[in-house]
Amino acid sequence: MNMPDPQAFATNWMSQFADPSAWQNWMMMPPMTPAAGQAMNGAGANANAEAGANPLAGVLKDFGAGIAPAKLEQLRDDYLKKIGQLWHDFMSGKTPELHDRRFSGSAWTANPVSAFSAASYLLNSEFLLALADAVDAGPRERQKIRFAVQQMVDALSPANFFATNPEAQQHMLETKGESLSKGLANMLADLQKGRISQSDERAFEVGRNVGTTAGTVVYENELFQLIQYTPTTPTVHKLPLVMIPPCINKFYILDLQPENSLVRYVVEQGNTVFMVSWRNPDRGMAGVTWDDYVEKGAIRALDVVAEISGEDKAHVFGFCVGGTIAATALAVLAARGRQPAASLSLLTTLLDFSDTGVLEVFVDEAQVALREQTLGHGGLMPGRDLATTFSALRPNDLVWNYVQQNYLKGKEPPAFDLLYWNADSTNLPGPMFCWYLRNTYLENKLRVPGALTVCGVPVDLGAIEAPTFIYGSKEDHIVPWSAAFASMNLLNPKNAKANRFVLGASGHIAGVINPASKNKRSYWVNDKNGRARPRTAEAWFEGAEERKGSWWPEWAKFLAQHGGDQVPAPTSPGNSRYVALEPAPGRYVKARAD
Repeated sequence: MNMPDPQAFATNWMSQFADPSAWQNWMMMPPMTPAAGQAMNGAGANANAEAGANPLAGVLKDFGAGIAPAKLEQLRDDYLKKIGQLWHDFMSGKTPELHDRRFSGSAWTANPVSAFSAASYLLNSEFLLALADAVDAGPRERQKIRFAVQQMVDALSPANFFATNPEAQQHMLETKGESLSKGLANMLADLQKGRISQSDERAFEVGRNVGTTAGTVVYENELFQLIQYTPTTPTVHKLPLVMIPPCINKFYILDLQPENSLVRYVVEQGNTVFMVSWRNPDRGMAGVTWDDYVEKGAIRALDVVAEISGEDKAHVFGFCVGGTIAATALAVLAARGRQPAASLSLLTTLLDFSDTGVLEVFVDEAQVALREQTLGHGGLMPGRDLATTFSALRPNDLVWNYVQQNYLKGKEPPAFDLLYWNADSTNLPGPMFCWYLRNTYLENKLRVPGALTVCGVPVDLGAIEAPTFIYGSKEDHIVPWSAAFASMNLLNPKNAKANRFVLGASGHIAGVINPASKNKRSYWVNDKNGRARPRTAEAWFEGAEERKGSWWPEWAKFLAQHGGDQVPAPTSPGNSRYVALEPAPGRYVKARAD
């Protein structure tokens, strides 16, 4: 099935529904298509001709899909019963219950019309998403259709329109119209920036109150700066820790403020910590490749750390795509006869791309080929486009919530360090980005020994010889935790006991940034001795034990176990060859994509 670009598709459809009254067209019976398994007769052909008058029919036509008649009738009958009951309750003066946080404010139920509007929207949403799930198509195609419909459903919430948002109307009266003028000013300011403000960006500055752990830049090349953090303990573990963050967004997610800095925490645990700070690509990096990120990035960082520390091994840490780069680099070095990792820690990292969650809707042959045509031989993937893609995965939280608060109600977004970081986008070099899309997300070759050649050698993740700590977040929508667990079956294939998996609560970022000092959330481990290690994520979870608090101490124990003896902490950064260049966090991290 030739699937259109879901993001462009959703944007196109959303533009047609600025008026919430357009919902009435969605309730028309969609015509059938051959994909529903029914022969098209004259009546069906006539119905197809009328598809333009029915947006849902247009969706199915554009995606080349249909719904079986029996299922369609069942869903339609169920919908009509529910909408009939809702109308009956409205006419009898009964206020509907609204089990959705978008409509949790008292203003929604204080006005019967607003309550009915919200309840109708929720019922219509349920119906449309049920139709999307009932489409006669494969799982991948159905997921894309559901994603497109979900985008439209979320965009059409009555909370997103001033005319149907009683909270915004009430706030306008309370402020004597000031909220409208402030909302317009907020919108115009965001139009100039080209993005929606999610945080009070004036409250933060990298190096002033985020990214403040003391350290020194001791090396730089065209791809990255290497930061060596200042020890806070008189002695440290003998082996250093090299942290490789994702090159999508910036490293200071691991070093936000002192109370939630993972960097500060591992320094305080007695580790000599080095951080790769990727450069924010500009036009001069338009030709940089995946091989460059591996050879001139991760491998070069490991070599510099070895020269500075005098140790031939180091702990290697990778987060998200940084973990993919780190593991690839270690596999390249293994092919060259080197094993520099004392341990490998992978946080929310994909090595097996069989399950990429909802991101799968953005990756198919047509979309990847288009990227290759436009960027594969040189160019930049703008950080703004990447940020838009990730926001589309959670539009109610990352888009429409701010439309309602910032524009309709004229409120200023609060100061939030994580969302400040989220808006600090990075570009990606086109050739690197295209290689990554095709060889991992689309063709999933990294998991197959020898299927890829990187830096001139065949890649085999199973050739990495290092105890491994793998972390996944239970509610991660970018790296499903079961996909993070899949690395357990790729690494140390002849020594399964060398791998340990820990599952944390919450999502892709909040699950990782869970400070030990706050003792919040929980995590799961499955360390039952004497039993064969589960091969599947489901089997692992069945035998897992939930523990309260942060998973950080579990990782600290792992590092200490493999970190060697205690030695005096370094008294100065770098060495005679690698001298101090500038204080942390360095200038690379301060360069903005916009």
